[in-house]
Amino acid sequence: MSATTYHDTRLDARFGATRFAARGRADVLPAQRLLSGRIVRTPVVRSEELDRRAGARIWLKAENLQRGGSFKLRGALLAVSRLAGDGASGVIAQSTGNHAIAVALAARDNALPAVLVLPPDVSPGKLDAVRTAGGEVVLEGANPAERSAVVERLRAERGWAVVDPWEDPDVVAGQSTASAELIDQVWTAGGALDTIVVPVGGGSVLAGACLASAGLGIDIVGAEPAAVPALTEALRAGRPVAVPVRPTIADGLRPDIIGRLPFEICRTGVSRVITVDEAAIADALCLALLHARLLVEPAAATSLAGALALLDETDNEARDVGVLLTGGNVDPALVARLLGERDSRAGAA
Repeated sequence: MSATTYHDTRLDARFGATRFAARGRADVLPAQRLLSGRIVRTPVVRSEELDRRAGARIWLKAENLQRGGSFKLRGALLAVSRLAGDGASGVIAQSTGNHAIAVALAARDNALPAVLVLPPDVSPGKLDAVRTAGGEVVLEGANPAERSAVVERLRAERGWAVVDPWEDPDVVAGQSTASAELIDQVWTAGGALDTIVVPVGGGSVLAGACLASAGLGIDIVGAEPAAVPALTEALRAGRPVAVPVRPTIADGLRPDIIGRLPFEICRTGVSRVITVDEAAIADALCLALLHARLLVEPAAATSLAGALALLDETDNEARDVGVLLTGGNVDPALVARLLGERDSRAGAA
């Protein structure tokens, strides 16, 4: 059985992609209740300088401060906890890094073994984090299809459950809680979001944002690297399609195809998708650090880059923009290089 067939069969058996997508906010509150006390309710941060630059109020949801360093723990913990309750003897997942860290942590929380399939060029920091969390690592597969084939092999060998980063409804429901918190926190602070900008990789957090905002009149905007425009091309084609992957510093957004379940949700829930180039991602990472004092990884900075591009448009009317800073598992050497390059450009100007 291929990885694609397995994922589709499991999804159809549990909900069906279209039926789950149509549920809207119905799965958000239960997910929040199940995760209560097990995750960090991460803060929302403001920066006067960023607001001035953007000409609007920017609300930064600091998921880089989440356990495991990213929002991924939300979905992984919900999924692994349910699997543990169903009697799973272990879990398997594939990832470029953050989902693997999250599944390893969730498995440890539930006293389950976990094996994580990562690309050979995974960042050293993310690799160390997976191992520190107790996960067994398999370095194999440059893209999601290749890693999914490895997952299938391991599933057949060990009989363990798979925690898919995009196609598992529990994962998507868990990711929705990040945007739900953001909406509530801004409301409590006296604001009312008209837009939320979310980075796009496999699509789970973007789909979660669509679920959390359903019926609230909030525009959901996806931001993806111009080097990997998977959602842009999927929307153009009317279905998920694989795209060529060019080099990007946003290693967390390298999946060459959007997940089927996220696509079913995003195709009607997303207002638009913005692609941003490498320079804009690098600049946004520096801005988050220098002006909001938040150390984020390039994948997270992609959402800030998208928000700034959106607010720079002359016909834009957004006034309260939420930005999901999805993670902070970044190589310090990369941060130092990007800051150095920024200082060099400023000195040459």
